[in-house]
Amino acid sequence: MPFLLTPTLSPHPPYPCSVSPTIDIKALAKTYPAIGKAGITRAVDGVTLTINPGELFFLLGPSGCGKTTLLRMIAGFIEPTEGSIAFNNNDITHTPPNKRNTGMVFQSYALWPHMTIAQNVAFGLGVRKVPATDKTKRVKDALAQVQMTGYESRKPTQLSGGQQQRVALARALVVRPDVLLLDEPLSNLDAKLRLELRSQIRKVCKDASLTTVYVTHDQKEALSMADRVAIMRDGKVIQVGTPRELYRRPRSRFVAEFLGEADFLEATVTAIEEKTLHLDTPAGRLAAMVTDAPPPRSATKLLFACGPSAGRSAQTAPLPLPRLVPMPMPVPVPVPLPLPSKPPSLKQPTSANSPSTPSTSPAATASTPASSTPPSSPRPPSATRSPSLPPPKM
Repeated sequence: MPFLLTPTLSPHPPYPCSVSPTIDIKALAKTYPAIGKAGITRAVDGVTLTINPGELFFLLGPSGCGKTTLLRMIAGFIEPTEGSIAFNNNDITHTPPNKRNTGMVFQSYALWPHMTIAQNVAFGLGVRKVPATDKTKRVKDALAQVQMTGYESRKPTQLSGGQQQRVALARALVVRPDVLLLDEPLSNLDAKLRLELRSQIRKVCKDASLTTVYVTHDQKEALSMADRVAIMRDGKVIQVGTPRELYRRPRSRFVAEFLGEADFLEATVTAIEEKTLHLDTPAGRLAAMVTDAPPPRSATKLLFACGPSAGRSAQTAPLPLPRLVPMPMPVPVPVPLPLPSKPPSLKQPTSANSPSTPSTSPAATASTPASSTPPSSPRPPSATRSPSLPPPKM
């Protein structure tokens, strides 16, 4: 059974918060003793972020980059080693989880198996001592919000994985949190169900104007749902921006490679004509057009990413990263080649006693010596092989 904290939260947050709060994270770090060697392991290393009110903010990165640790520090489940966390300028770094008015959706659903769906959703309201009449209405509204009306009396074991995840989302929303935290909520679902729930989760968060922090390692989820994304690696934030900014203007090869499949070419800008760049690459000279940034200076070194869509560039110098769009190249026209002339028909050799052989005269037939090969045996392969044809004329 998953470990659940029992909150003692009042119906109102301990700090004034009329709208969804701004989350300010400054120099946040979490260290652990290194296993099997001296020193420490920095799970989160000096992260500084500002998450705007009502924003759907994604923490994206490979497994082990520290994104879940950061999320749990925001929730209060893990104590930071260094740094601070503030909601609307109120420092909550060391505030217990049950005093932060956050809602958490776990990857493993964390539903009570012996309770009905309605009892699971109402659990947080009971802890907050919400009146029974208000509790029933809020449970009904929360289930309707995630399209689970009519399932109130069922048990979690009677639901599919997608339905259980919706119930977990309803349980987090019913307490009307100031901040909603989601830890890879769709990772246990099949591909089709993930697509359906992506738009539903975004709609729920936007309709409620919730400040939402969403952890995932799925690039498609982040690019299709997020308002902004922070890409993490080895406990650090590598780049923050909108999905379009990150995809079009990556600041490093890691970001360009992580957000999409690509082949990389080292390029040098040799000439600039308005917004057209002429590049020298190992594959030859390329022409590219900058669409959303000032063109770089001549002789700038670029890392050109060629993928299924238009090219991208990642510069090592601290210059604006242009979005490079490969110019169309002329398509070669196929030249028809003359076909070889029809080879001459060859008569298949036949035996002397074959009825298809035209008869000459009895005398000629009698004077023909008997063949040493029986009439029914086939000719050797060399006797039936077609002569080699001359090469076609060009």
